[in-house]
Amino acid sequence: MTMRIAIAGGGLGGLTLARILHRHGIGAVVYEREASRSARSQGGSLDLHPESGQRALAAAGLAGRFRSEARPEGEEHRILDPAGRTLVHHTPQPSSFSGRPEIDRRVLRNLLLDSLPADTVRWGHRLVAATPRPDGSFELTFDGGHRADCDVLIGADGARSVVRPLLTDATLTSVATLVELSIGDADRRHPDLAELVGPGNLWCVGASQILAAQRLGDGSIRVGISLPPGDRPLDTKRALLDIFDGWNPRLTALIEAGDSPPTVRRIETMPTGTRWAHQPGITLIGDAAHLMPPVGEGANQAMLDGAELAAALAANPAESDAAIRAYEEEMFTRTRAIAEMSARVQAMMLSPTAADDLVRFFTPRPTEPAPTA
Repeated sequence: MTMRIAIAGGGLGGLTLARILHRHGIGAVVYEREASRSARSQGGSLDLHPESGQRALAAAGLAGRFRSEARPEGEEHRILDPAGRTLVHHTPQPSSFSGRPEIDRRVLRNLLLDSLPADTVRWGHRLVAATPRPDGSFELTFDGGHRADCDVLIGADGARSVVRPLLTDATLTSVATLVELSIGDADRRHPDLAELVGPGNLWCVGASQILAAQRLGDGSIRVGISLPPGDRPLDTKRALLDIFDGWNPRLTALIEAGDSPPTVRRIETMPTGTRWAHQPGITLIGDAAHLMPPVGEGANQAMLDGAELAAALAANPAESDAAIRAYEEEMFTRTRAIAEMSARVQAMMLSPTAADDLVRFFTPRPTEPAPTA
């Protein structure tokens, strides 16, 4: 009998998993809550790391397409102080894919979607409950009452995973507030801001607050404001400008140029080192398994989770339980250190001394002098 695999969530991790399973002749259904691939903005740009995101794409047979879509120049980043003085300026090697080239989330997701059979993703299926059955299978219930069954359930359904509570009661902790704005067609409409941001990332760092901007491949600029967690109103440009009062107007112009009202998000994390007792036929990948601060690892680790779980299932398709158990043990070990590092970086970025700390973080240490006789 064919193993029925259900993947809850059509983000980068879930799609990577489905793609690599498909390459090995193993079918899976991806249940995605969004109505279509274009139902909402997919956010900003990602830097894909060679050891994780790029490795997963290679396993998916998509490395060539990634290179044709990625932007190595997007690795450029600058750190400024509130007066607009440059503290760090990193320029990547031109046209180099040896580092961590940027690619828009939307472009990367479409690349993965286009690599799958058309009926793999079931759009408009928001999972509301997953119920274990006595025979080891699962009944899935979706918003609107539709139901489906599966033998293997993989929760790739993000921060507020519906699948996660079947395995762990880990609670989420708020670590920051992120406010986002977007500036479309920046080169034509706001050439000064386009020049300020450059082809990559700009971080303007103050005491416990960051005003960041990122160039996307479509010519837009994504503005992100990071603040400590709190309940103050942040959904107007006026409120944000008050927070950055006294900063160089050239920097706060990034807020004023936003095309629509700010979008406010609470940034949450799972406890570092979260594990669960293995249960047959069910597991988690990505943010559902190890929600980390958004400092560059989340999508990369989600894609690597998908690749490693797919490889384990493909190597031992008749023993899915053993494959899942092996994947989980390796994932727990791999992600713990990365989650610890991500938590340290997040805390550093919103500390009162963030500017000095980040300069030290991004400044190469001088080599030790050779010992003298």
